[in-house]
Amino acid sequence: MSEQLPPDAVWLGLDLGTQSARCVAVDSTGEVLAAASRPLASRREGNRHEQDPEQWWSALAAACREALSGIDADRIRGLAIDGTSGTILLADASGTPLTPGLMYDDGRAAEQAARANAAGDDVWRELGYRSMQPSWALPKLLWLLEHGTATAGTGAARLLHQPDLITWRLAGHQVPSDASHALKTGYHLAEERWPHREFAELGVPEGLLPDVVRPGSVLGTVCAAAAEATGIPEGTAIVAGMTDGCAAQIGAGALTPGAWNSVLGTTLVFKGMSPHLVRDPGGVVYCHRGPGDSWLPGGASSSGAGVVAREFPGADLDELTVLASESDTDAVAYPLVSTGGERFPFRAPDAAPFVIGAPANEAERFHAHLLGVACVERLCFDYLDLIGAPVDGPLTLTGGGARNRYWNRLRADVLGRPVWIPEQAEGAIGMAVLAATSSGVPVQDAAAEMVRIGEEVFPDPACTARWAPVYLDFVDALVERGWLDAAVAAHARERAHRTRATQERAAQERAAQERAGQ
Repeated sequence: MSEQLPPDAVWLGLDLGTQSARCVAVDSTGEVLAAASRPLASRREGNRHEQDPEQWWSALAAACREALSGIDADRIRGLAIDGTSGTILLADASGTPLTPGLMYDDGRAAEQAARANAAGDDVWRELGYRSMQPSWALPKLLWLLEHGTATAGTGAARLLHQPDLITWRLAGHQVPSDASHALKTGYHLAEERWPHREFAELGVPEGLLPDVVRPGSVLGTVCAAAAEATGIPEGTAIVAGMTDGCAAQIGAGALTPGAWNSVLGTTLVFKGMSPHLVRDPGGVVYCHRGPGDSWLPGGASSSGAGVVAREFPGADLDELTVLASESDTDAVAYPLVSTGGERFPFRAPDAAPFVIGAPANEAERFHAHLLGVACVERLCFDYLDLIGAPVDGPLTLTGGGARNRYWNRLRADVLGRPVWIPEQAEGAIGMAVLAATSSGVPVQDAAAEMVRIGEEVFPDPACTARWAPVYLDFVDALVERGWLDAAVAAHARERAHRTRATQERAAQERAAQERAGQ
């Protein structure tokens, strides 16, 4: 262990999800000493999704009290918190919420998104994501300014991202926001400032905006009132966190150049690490600014494991997996979950599911969907390589889909690269790792000590060769339907050719070594 990482220290990771608030206590070796959570309730109406911000504080405080009840307070050194990306509220000058929390997927601000894109087009293009969606924070802020409290434009109101309310309560006064949560509010990550000219055009008061610092910055310490409410010792360092997706990436340890974390949940989410800002001409990949000088490019697909629940309701998935692994089908399904089309690795609002081939039974149909996710995953890497993102580092697989060992092996075979499965990779763990940087250790070193890899899966070259033409047929089908650009498909073919040539050379070298050893 690094001498800089105190061996007796305990680090707290706080996580505000959609359905729960969670606290984990992790030591410097990565052992989870305690964890607790409390449920969160939402209000949904049409495309609106709100939560009561006061509930975030009460639920998180209760989770902290439970988790820390058996922990020696003298060992607790630091904490960091993640939240859902794009979730915001307005608060008064004392930190009391003036509005509900408008959640990450609240889509009410379509008109305001159009205004934000017209005013900030040059900035959004420079930052690589090209345009904002209605669910992003800036359009929702504009909606609140138009429909919210009478004090919003007077200087009495404050914009808060979801974790900002918690850090304010923990410190006893307002502290800066982190650049990760500020991204979808339009914060200029490259120049590290708010785009004041564009905001003035949009009517956003400067006094509304928080100061912003990079993730990993120490914001302050826990005050006496917060210590009493949460059980977190007074004086504990408060470290600027990141959004939930980035927190999970840190929890998976994907923090070296070219490293990626593929999160297979309802949908497929990619998060990687780059030493430079990755700009995507297609606007489907955007970068967070990570701790230090790192950049965290990523994208979220509308395809993923959610098709399993939709296509095989009530099925015995363990039995289907066994039967699928024994099948000899080359059928492949496009595993689109959303009814709103695809968003990564290509943008196609009219995309719809399809199947190539003719599965003979439910097991083969199930296999076609597992294979389809693996093909989308490979296409993500081909696209990322095309736009200049480094992709040759280690790959970790997390999310609910990573619990299926056959699926992990199939994904490794289709990708033709080894994959690692962390023992635990959740946002709260990532925040505990980030909290440990308050001791002076870089986040990469903290992750190396605290993230535990449970399993390593290597591809079978013969299986990789088998699935390569299936993958390319899948890519061609996307092009034929008008959803995937032909240049992306051409790059996928070129990379497949390079991979095949590399594998053939490796096989020849192994054969030569075996002959020499005889």
